[in-house]
Amino acid sequence: MKKLLISLGVLASLHFINAQNITSKKWQDIFSYNNVLAMKEDNGKIIAATENGIFYYNISTGEINKLSKANGLHEVKISAFDYNPQTKIGLVGYQNGSLDVIDPNGITYVVDIPIATGYNGSKKINHISITGDKAVVSVGYGVSIFDLKKKEFGDSAFFVSGGVYQASNEATILNNKVYSVTNNGLKTHDLNTTFPVFSTWTTEIPGAFTDIDSESTVAFSSSTNVQLLINNTFTTLPQTFTNIQDVVVNGDNIVVADIQNVYSYSLTGGLIGNVSIGEECNTATRINSKIYTGTKLSGIKNEERNTFKPDGPYFNDSYKIRIFNENQLLVSSGARIDGFNGAADNPKNPGFYYFDGMQWIYPSYFKSGTMKFNVLDAIFDQTNNTDLFFTNYNVSTGHGIYKLKYNSTLKDFDFTKYYDLDEPSIWLRRPVGFAYDDLNNLFATIGFSTAQGTSAAISYYDKATDQFLVKNFDITSSAVQQPLFYQGLFWIPLPRSNDFMVYDYKKTPDLTDDVKYIINNSHGLPSNSGGTLSVAIDKSGDAWIGTDAGLRILPNAAAEVKSNPQVEPIVIEQAGIAEELFKDSQILQIEVDAGNQKWISIDGGGVYYLSANGEQTIKHFTKENSPLPTNSVTDIKVDKKTGKVYFVTYDGIVTYQGDVGDVTSNFGNVLVYPNPVVYSNFKGKVTIKGLAEKTNIRITDAAGNIVHSAVARAGYYEWDLNNQRGTRVASGIYFVLMTNEDGSDKATAKIAVVN
Repeated sequence: MKKLLISLGVLASLHFINAQNITSKKWQDIFSYNNVLAMKEDNGKIIAATENGIFYYNISTGEINKLSKANGLHEVKISAFDYNPQTKIGLVGYQNGSLDVIDPNGITYVVDIPIATGYNGSKKINHISITGDKAVVSVGYGVSIFDLKKKEFGDSAFFVSGGVYQASNEATILNNKVYSVTNNGLKTHDLNTTFPVFSTWTTEIPGAFTDIDSESTVAFSSSTNVQLLINNTFTTLPQTFTNIQDVVVNGDNIVVADIQNVYSYSLTGGLIGNVSIGEECNTATRINSKIYTGTKLSGIKNEERNTFKPDGPYFNDSYKIRIFNENQLLVSSGARIDGFNGAADNPKNPGFYYFDGMQWIYPSYFKSGTMKFNVLDAIFDQTNNTDLFFTNYNVSTGHGIYKLKYNSTLKDFDFTKYYDLDEPSIWLRRPVGFAYDDLNNLFATIGFSTAQGTSAAISYYDKATDQFLVKNFDITSSAVQQPLFYQGLFWIPLPRSNDFMVYDYKKTPDLTDDVKYIINNSHGLPSNSGGTLSVAIDKSGDAWIGTDAGLRILPNAAAEVKSNPQVEPIVIEQAGIAEELFKDSQILQIEVDAGNQKWISIDGGGVYYLSANGEQTIKHFTKENSPLPTNSVTDIKVDKKTGKVYFVTYDGIVTYQGDVGDVTSNFGNVLVYPNPVVYSNFKGKVTIKGLAEKTNIRITDAAGNIVHSAVARAGYYEWDLNNQRGTRVASGIYFVLMTNEDGSDKATAKIAVVN
């Protein structure tokens, strides 16, 4: 039986993961833990490193715990990992060259990896090997020694000859000697004063070698052969392999992971046994005479081919997300480049991921075949919730719209139909995104619809004929974004022209009497904009339009767009100077929460949480100050019932538990936190959530004196614990008296303050 435990109490009880510096209890990851890059065993427990996090699998109990940027790590894109079970210290290396040191006292972030003068190559950590309190770190310029006690780098050996750097693919330490495999041979050097001088290194064996490990001996490999250090002499195993992925020295065993097969040898080179895994694996180890593999797509696998991993999407690649039916999710994995025109080629060829409320499901349809997919959107049929449509934007044969049927028994999707949209050529009529109107009619936007590729289009799904009917917009704008339906109109950004379109289909799906309203720079869009990218309609009926050069607002949008619409920027004052908010910034996504506040994603700038009018920044999340995997968030969705915010990136998904959920004219479940407020432990503001859309707040002391009053309009309120004179209140019990706008609903709460 497999148990997934992610509570902080359970994590704190573990030897390895008890060191987390919890970023915030409000954050969680929705990462894929399928691709296991490295594993270490600690007394019957396996610690596995994956692309975006680490998980800890207890063989005897089946318990699984995970550690990621959402609860302690500082980065994503892990590229190397090792762990010493004796000292309980782990070292995580990332593609950007940084390191996390995990020990029983916490997690330390190390960013100052030594770089050779004149080296301009990749900073990626290729490999880490720990021996005692030292680790040898392999990078593109050679090797560096890291002191795990001091948490700092020592000597580095830059593998440079004739001005050309040689990468250390992997390296290890045995008996105070460093062994490094490179594309130019096995190189060695004692840890002494001449270690940094590359000319003093010895090339023990010429050749191109990829993997190495040591414990009681050294084993290293090329892609097809393994050599062992036996009686101070390297001996080649008699077996020739297909494509070696990893070599592990584990106690009295040498374990070789060779694509889908794992072989175990004694320290003298005798074959102990082999196991066929049935899929590609990255690494393997032997524990209590049993083989465990780290696979590319299934987490950890044992000899019986049972899998063990935290549940999550199949890959981390993500683009857009839909929330529906009580905690169900659909994630599309596509990507766009070249001004939202081209389809980014992804060698993993992902499709979409479906969370049914209990587990993540990846259609087997995407696991086989040669068809290329670039899925920009997926949506269930609102009148038949077993049918699902997805768009394939790929610039090759097979782009179009697909229909699959969900099989709840098999937890899989079956192919039903492909709609080619009567494409004029293999690169035209590429579908982007879906939207339903208020009569449950399904529409899709189409890029590059005409033979010249100069106009976008809209497509209507005709249920009677089971066809998608295409209507060209007949405008000089080829690319298009996902549409938004509001007040009988489709609101459509056009990313390759300085235009925004509102499409009135007159509630006649045949699209014969439609009317187009175009907003461009003559209506106030930024004159330097090359396209509109995003749109949201807030609770006041205002349209927030994101362009690649800033943000614009259209008040009373549904009515104003039909006359002479004028969009306006938000102007804020900074140090007495008026400035346009997000001027010249690319606005990737806009989302409105239940309190009418705005989440806005800026390409390269993270995510801003703004007040309802946009004039106040409430929060600003970046990859530097939050668990966001990257500063370019491609989609944001708020679960209006719970207030949970989903941030989607090409490097994975994280969620943030917001304070605004299901805001109505009456009170919800009013909650005050933290409570009690102990100054020595907490110096921030007290949050009161579960409020009405407009809440009149009075806070009194025990004697009934009013110490603070306010009006909250966002479903929650933050009190800074100051009285009406601006000074902090004294220790004591305070009463929060609240009424909604018309006084028809009331709520009360207590706050204990300890200074």
